Order: sequence, then C-alpha cells, then structure tokens
Amino acid sequence: MIDDSILNHHRPGQYIGNEWNVSRKDFSSCALSFALGFPDLYEVGMSNLGLRIIYGVLNKMPDVTCERFFAPEADFAQTLKNSHKLLFSLESQKELIGFDFLGFSLGSELNYTNVLSMLELAGIPLESSQRDNRYPLVIAGGPCTLNPEPMADFFDLFVIGEAEDAILEVLENYKKFKQGFKEGRINKEELLIQLSQIEGVYAPSLYEVNYSKDELASFAPKNKNVPAVIKKRFVSDLDASFFPEKWLVPNVQAVHDRATVEVMRGCPNRCRFCQARSQYFPLRLRSKEKVCSLVDLAYCSSGYEEISLAGLSVSDYPGLEGLVKDLTNTFKENGINLSLPSLKAKSLLGNVSTMISKIKKTGLTFAPEAGSEKLRQAIAKDFSEEEFFKAAGCAYTNGYQHLKLYFLIGLAGETEEDLKSIIEFSARVSNLKKEILAGSAAQINISINPLIPKPHTSLQWLKMESIASLEEKRDYIRKNCKNKKLKINFHNFDMAFLEGVLSRGDRRLGKVIKCAYKKGARFDAWSDYFSFPAWQEAFLEEGLNPQVYLSEKPVNALLPWDFIDTGIDKKTLISEFNTFSGFF
Repeated sequence: MIDDSILNHHRPGQYIGNEWNVSRKDFSSCALSFALGFPDLYEVGMSNLGLRIIYGVLNKMPDVTCERFFAPEADFAQTLKNSHKLLFSLESQKELIGFDFLGFSLGSELNYTNVLSMLELAGIPLESSQRDNRYPLVIAGGPCTLNPEPMADFFDLFVIGEAEDAILEVLENYKKFKQGFKEGRINKEELLIQLSQIEGVYAPSLYEVNYSKDELASFAPKNKNVPAVIKKRFVSDLDASFFPEKWLVPNVQAVHDRATVEVMRGCPNRCRFCQARSQYFPLRLRSKEKVCSLVDLAYCSSGYEEISLAGLSVSDYPGLEGLVKDLTNTFKENGINLSLPSLKAKSLLGNVSTMISKIKKTGLTFAPEAGSEKLRQAIAKDFSEEEFFKAAGCAYTNGYQHLKLYFLIGLAGETEEDLKSIIEFSARVSNLKKEILAGSAAQINISINPLIPKPHTSLQWLKMESIASLEEKRDYIRKNCKNKKLKINFHNFDMAFLEGVLSRGDRRLGKVIKCAYKKGARFDAWSDYFSFPAWQEAFLEEGLNPQVYLSEKPVNALLPWDFIDTGIDKKTLISEFNTFSGFF
C-alpha cells in the first residue's frame, strides 16, 4: 500500500513505483531479495541502462525478487527522519533493511555521499565492519569500481566490470550459505571468502593495506584463498546477453527520457585519456538484426517517441548506415526520433545524417577534444578536420541548425595557442553554415571540461592541473571569445577537483567521505547542492592533503587500483604514456 504522506512531497511520482512494465513478485515465494539502488535522484537513475539491465536479469531468476530505490530529495529524507521511518523500495515499499542484498550502481564519484545518506536512512550502519548477519550484504558495481578503494570501508563486496553474469553467480553461491550465515554458524568473513572465489568479485575487508608517508606501500590478501588480482568481468556475446525488452516507463520525466539500445560495448579507439576504454574492454558488437529487434521491442513496450543507439563509439559500428536506414524506414511513419551519441565525422559522410533528418531534426554532437592537431595526436584522438567539415556541411544542408562540440583543457603541454584554437575551430564550424546556405551562422554549443587523469588510462601517472590554472585558462577563453554564436559552458572546476581526488584515491579517503557527509555533503554532482567548503574542511580535519592524489606519479609506483586486471596490460599503458610524453 502506498503511504498517502508520500503525495505531500516534491514530485511524489518518484517514490510510488507502479510504473508501466514494473516487476512484482511475492517475497514469501522467493529465496532471495535484492534491493537495487542508484545513489542519485529517480530522474537520473531511471536514465541508467545498467540499472535496467541488472533489474531485469535478477527478476528473471524465479526465486529472486529485485526492487529499486533511489536517493530521496531533501524534503522526503527529512520526513523519513522526523517520522522515524526507514527508506524503502519502490515496488512494495518494503524497508531496505529487510532485504538480503543492497546493491548500488556507482556511476560517478560525486554520488559517494549519497550512498552514505541512503544507508543511514535505511537504518543500516555505514561501515561494513559494523554490519553482521542481521543486515543485508551491501554490494556495488558500475564504472567507479575500477578504483573501489575510496569506498572500501562501506561495502562488503564489489563486482568489477560488467555484472550481468557475475551477479547471478554471487546470488547462487549466497543461497548455499544463507541459512548458515543468518543462523550464525558461519561468520561474515567466512561468507565473504566464499563469495570472493567468484571471478570479478572483490571483498575489501579481506585485504591488508599499508602506507608509507603519502604513498601506498603494500596491498595483499590476508588469506591464501583470496585472489591477489581481481580480473574484470565482461559479457562475451552481446547478442546473447540480457536486454530489457519490456521497457520500464518512469512516472516522472527522466533526464534521458527515451528508450536506449546498445549497439556495441568497448571501443576500437585508443584515446589516452578515456577510462571507458578500459571499463568496457574488449570490443563487442550486437548484430544489426538483434539491434532492430530490440528497438522494435523497446518501442512497442514503451511508446517512446525517441530511441537512442548507445555505445562508446557508435560511429565505428560496422554498417551503421545500413542500420540507420533500416530503422528510419521502419519508424518514419510513426514520427520516431532516432538519436545517436557523439559521432565521428566519417559516419555522416554517407547518408546517415540525411536519413536521420527525415525523421526529426536534432542537434549533432562531436568531440574534437582539442582545438589543435598536435594535442589531438598527443592524446591519440582519431579526428580528421577534413572529414569533419565535410560532415558539418552535409548536416547543415540537411537542415541541422546547431552543433555541439566537446573539448578538454588542462592537457600537459597546453599553450595559449591551443586554447585560442578551440575558439577559432568553433568559429569556423559556425561560419560554415553561412558559407553553404548564405544565411546566418550556426549556433555552436561548446562544452569544456578539465582533464582528469583517471585510473587504468595511459595518463594515470600525470598530475591533474590545479584549479587556479584551470581558472586562468577559462578566463583566457572567455576574454578572447567575442563570437555571440559560440555558447561556451565550463564544467565546475571544484567538482572536477573532487572527482579527480576520489577517482585516484585510496581507502584512507573513506574517513574523509564520511566526514564530508556528516558536514552535510549530499548530491555533490548537483551545483545547487554541492558544498566545496564541506569537503575542504573534511580533508583538513582528517589530516589528508587532497593534492597527494592529484600529483604526478612515477610509472613504477604502486597505485591503489593496480590489483584490478581490466584486460589491458599495464605495460601497454606505460608505452602509450611514454609516447604521449614524447610530444612535449
């Protein structure tokens, strides 16, 4: 039953469940219960494809029930506290503390304090060491688990890599030990040792970590039966992998309010700054026939008027033009908008942009990453200016009114000329429309983000540029950009600084995260909520210098995430790092 008090809060639809295509199961007939959480608002979590996949995978198991929960907004969180009620799942409004597992999808380091908030609202101790057999096992997956160490204090288990297969193995193994664990015949450490035998599963409490001054000195398992290296999991056959054919339609508008179908995982490119390359390695493709079938199922089950084709580099999907042709022919009578993520110019040199524009014209997005060719070569960005300007001209001819461009700043060796080249390049893109159509120049929306040298990338040994330096570069670009057709948006540098620290950190950061949370840090990815002073105070009080995590590292240093094998050899990353360094 839905508590009527929910309806008195902001956007109550995010708390009531009952969505179209929701899964419902009888708890009493299921051997295991799994609460699947996303540490952000409902509107963000319901835009996450990974969450939908795991939700469907678990509910396909006949003796498992999986229900969802999200970070509540401030008004509802306060009501829970004031009324002494505990956070609950959407499907049955069952208190989270009564589930066997609490699973979190960690897609952003800036959601870490939300995890703590959700645990506390659920009446569950924050630290893994304080939770015994009376509490659910708390587990996490998602991109942030490529370096899980900053959150090691709070989780019992991490699934490293893609979880579709691994999570099934975790639950099947847990069934064997559940009764003994709940009755106290085996303790939590013994249970975690058993579950850590599953490839890709990491139980941080089973490892001994030592530090020397500011550096990690050693990392090793405490027990001989625990793996020293965690091998990342991945799904080998994308055609055979689970996909949510019955698309769950949110009650309130999601950030990405559309159905999404993966055409590929992994990436054939080797951009040196890109962590997603390691996260989703190796490259796997979904067949055109399977993609078309899934798009049709998603549309028929949801009624969405927009379908997005997803992947790290959709432009490199073989036969993209044929796929788009088939989909546009199928849906042109329905007025369905087919959208693609950031594209390479070469994918538009055929008929792709023409076909998409016949359905519904939207903006196209490109990621040159740098304004100058030298910096693009340094970061191994596959981007041809000649192909790009041909493609942009084709897009304008087919009716596109604006384009979006992504750039990075804070690259090693970057000069004022490189910054100026961002402005000049964007202006050329804008003026191209005027040259071709003899009308007005195009509006170009420019997103500029600071480089964060993330774990498992070729640049992981680089220092991250200081906030002061990034601000100087931002001011330079603003001062020198007089073109009103260029709309520039800069990512919040304080947020980027924090993201850099948390992504490159070790488990000593756990006490800082907890301290910041106690000081009120919540929803750190939202500018309206983000409190940089709370984090600065937390670092100061816990005696940790955040700059330690952003400094340059020697390639022979022991890094907090070195125990994770992504499938890309560290020697390869070192070789690419040396090539990058050779440009400057």
